[in-house]
Amino acid sequence: MALALYRKYRPASFSEVVGQEHVTDPLRMALQAGRINHAYLFSGPRGCGKTSSARILARSLNCAQGPTPDPCGECSSCVALAPEGSGNVDVVELDAASHGGVDDTRELRDRAFYAPAESRYRVFIIDEAHMVTTQGFNALLKIVEEPPDHLIFIFATTEPEKVLGTIRSRTHHYPFRLMPPGVMRELVERICADEGVQVEPAVFPLVIRAGGGSARDTLSVMDQLLAGAGPEGVTYARAVSLLGVTDVALIDEMVDALGDQDGAGVFGTVNRLVEAGHDPRRFATDLLDRLRDLVLLHAVRDAGERGLVDAPAEQLTKMLGQVEKIGPGTLTRYAEIVHTGLIDMRGATAPRLVLELLCSRMLLPGASDTESALLDRMDRLERRAAVAAPAAPTAPAAPAAPVASAVAPAATPVAAPPAGDRPVFQRRSQAPAPVAEPQPEAPTPPPPATQPRQAAPAPVAEPTPAPAAPPAPEPEPAAAPAASGGVDVAAVRQSWPALLAAVRTQSRSTEAMLTNATVLSVEGNTITLTHTAEPLAKRLSDPRNSDAIAAAVESVLGGKWQVRCVHGSAPAPARPAPAAKPAAERPVVQRRSQQQQQQSSADSAAPAPSRPEPVRRSTQVSEEPPPPEPPADLDEQLPPDPASEREDEEAMLDEVAAAPMGSPDVKQHDPDEEIIKLFSPLGARRID
Repeated sequence: MALALYRKYRPASFSEVVGQEHVTDPLRMALQAGRINHAYLFSGPRGCGKTSSARILARSLNCAQGPTPDPCGECSSCVALAPEGSGNVDVVELDAASHGGVDDTRELRDRAFYAPAESRYRVFIIDEAHMVTTQGFNALLKIVEEPPDHLIFIFATTEPEKVLGTIRSRTHHYPFRLMPPGVMRELVERICADEGVQVEPAVFPLVIRAGGGSARDTLSVMDQLLAGAGPEGVTYARAVSLLGVTDVALIDEMVDALGDQDGAGVFGTVNRLVEAGHDPRRFATDLLDRLRDLVLLHAVRDAGERGLVDAPAEQLTKMLGQVEKIGPGTLTRYAEIVHTGLIDMRGATAPRLVLELLCSRMLLPGASDTESALLDRMDRLERRAAVAAPAAPTAPAAPAAPVASAVAPAATPVAAPPAGDRPVFQRRSQAPAPVAEPQPEAPTPPPPATQPRQAAPAPVAEPTPAPAAPPAPEPEPAAAPAASGGVDVAAVRQSWPALLAAVRTQSRSTEAMLTNATVLSVEGNTITLTHTAEPLAKRLSDPRNSDAIAAAVESVLGGKWQVRCVHGSAPAPARPAPAAKPAAERPVVQRRSQQQQQQSSADSAAPAPSRPEPVRRSTQVSEEPPPPEPPADLDEQLPPDPASEREDEEAMLDEVAAAPMGSPDVKQHDPDEEIIKLFSPLGARRID
């Protein structure tokens, strides 16, 4: 029976141990200096040389010329402890996977007190030490802490964290590691040369990858290939079929098809690998390895010479061409997609379907890292953001239609209800906004201006058929004069989305607080904002937030600015009294003025006049001569008339419906504000 390669080529001294110099060199120095500890802990992955090093340490300790780092190999102890030796009674090797109970450790403890039979030390090698139970470790704790002079413990484990902490703290811990691919290839090539078997160079990367860095696993794979080799030796085709790895030609076809965005080539490769009997999961793993090599080759052009990529020279040349075709960003995206697909393939009932889906994700458009593709994507994102952003309030409000009514012989004012019964008026007045300047539609000269809460409204002047010139438009009361550069309220509101984006770059919290804020006025270089929440209005007035907003305005509109914020219910900045508007533009005020004036004249003519049904929403201005001036104090002389009050409320509601509520910019003609001014001397009444 042939001896397995990992047993036949097991090292017999520390100088023969490959790839673990960080462990063997300190041990050799300790043996040479005679600084020997009573307990050692060897940890590391499987097949990296832990148990072999423990046997070499026992051999070095009991050598006739020892303790020595280089056993002689001729004395009885060295011969007995050789890789093919019969063993020594003073060196006990215990497999804790099957003998880790408390009874086994108690027996070991009892045997530890006996002196060695023929050697210098009694050495207990406990393999798979993490399998020892807690009770077993507790049974060994005292003797490991204070052992006899002739006793040495060597624990070998793949999971050192599972070893009892009190045991681990009393040992010298030496961590073993997996072997690098370059060192492993040298070892495998030397062993194949000693065996006298011809192996193609492309086979060694497959064997090393299958071994996963473990020397024992790699030698076991190589032993399997050597056993099935023919007269021509170990060929690449035989290794691919035997190990179940993906043919490198299929990997090249897949990468080339992805670089060309060739869907037919990609899915044709998937079909060929399934027809050949390859595992889709293994293909995805091999494809991920290739993408990793391509990323490294892009970052390090001489990765092959440095040992970062293990591939033949002709394969490296082909891979460099693939790197030139596919950019680093696309390669990274491919690797992320394949990695996610491998996670999805775990336990999948249809791995081919998952593989085809991840291939389709790699073929999605927009993955190219060329400049034109990136610019095109940015352009699409900007257009999408512009559509999703709220429209700037630039559209003018609908002009108010002129409303006039036939004047009744007698009219009575509305009785003053309680002051708290005015919810509609309060909602509109809590958020003052600038009133857009209306365009005059009738050539009627304006009547004398009236002051609210001081005198009754002036009578409506009779329109003239052909005026000499239209009256001058009323100046906007809420908007302050534009700052230097022509920036006014409309310009600031139109640039509001850009201002929010500029604020976001400086403070995201300030941007969040500006969600329900609106521009109230622009006076010189000062911008006044209004906010519906009083705490947030105070926060926005803090220097830190106001400076951030001012800097954003400067970056968007230019100039130096100061920003302040007021609560929505606070009174607006002082503004001049509005001039009287033409009769056609003040339908509600005109209606109330005509009724009050004619009521005064009717009271002097008859004690109980009858009032005909008024005409609603007439488009013609009354032709009757203006009545005499009504008395100043209407609260004492005019009794309330419920019918007239209801008609006035309906007319006011028609005007309110013309402008949508909640919009801070639609204030072309605000009937609510004029009604409040008219009703202020008389009180207000809730509009149902």
